[in-house]
Amino acid sequence: MRLENKVIIVTASTRGIGLAISKACAKEGAHVYMAARRVEATQEIADELNAQGGHVKVVYCDAYAHASYHSMVQTVIEQEGKIDVLVNNFGTSDPTKDKDIEGTDFSDFIATIDVNLASVFITSQEVIPYMKKNGGGSIVNISSIGGLIPDISQIAYGTSKAAINHLTKDIAVQEARNNIRCNAVCPGMTATDAVANSLSPEFRDFFLKHIPIQRMGHPEEIAALVVYFASDESAYTTGQIVEVSGGFGLPTPIFGDLASGTLKR
Repeated sequence: MRLENKVIIVTASTRGIGLAISKACAKEGAHVYMAARRVEATQEIADELNAQGGHVKVVYCDAYAHASYHSMVQTVIEQEGKIDVLVNNFGTSDPTKDKDIEGTDFSDFIATIDVNLASVFITSQEVIPYMKKNGGGSIVNISSIGGLIPDISQIAYGTSKAAINHLTKDIAVQEARNNIRCNAVCPGMTATDAVANSLSPEFRDFFLKHIPIQRMGHPEEIAALVVYFASDESAYTTGQIVEVSGGFGLPTPIFGDLASGTLKR
């Protein structure tokens, strides 16, 4: 039990990567608080995990209501007396509005950056005083490969994730003296329902040509790294931005054509 008795908050935890993180942490013995807006639906998930031997509770959090971050943290403190790990998993973008520099309205650009950054900045700001009282803790931010590699669209999302990567390093440096670590995980294309519903088969196949491992990642593979950062195994690791992307962006830009045989040397 790598996370035995650690109190962990996971935001946006009801599906995809967030759900995988909640399951993995519960399996490792953590007391997991699934932070979500839909409390009743999330409670059903928590009940299933508890039936499997987990220690999972639900706490209300609406990423678009900043005050709920405070109430979320206060609820967990009232019930547990401490918070050992915060997993900032929330992140959003509307591809119909979040386009390139010419096609994106400034108000939409700022709105995306505001909610994505607030979900990391405010929650971290709320938990850090309690982590200090507890002798330390770990903050894990779920960023994106999109925060590291420029794209031809989703300029607000990529900018927000790049900012989260820098914020991760700032928190790591500023709170190291308090034994609070902060690291970020950057997933690449991951096999979640959101990805499946938003990508055409043609684009998916094209994208996979440029991933050296030649498949999408699984949410459980993202969760495995989060467990490491949440555990004491990473006690000397902080300020790291780690890609879990199958090597996307690593090889030569003509990799996809070379690997598929379209281009011969």
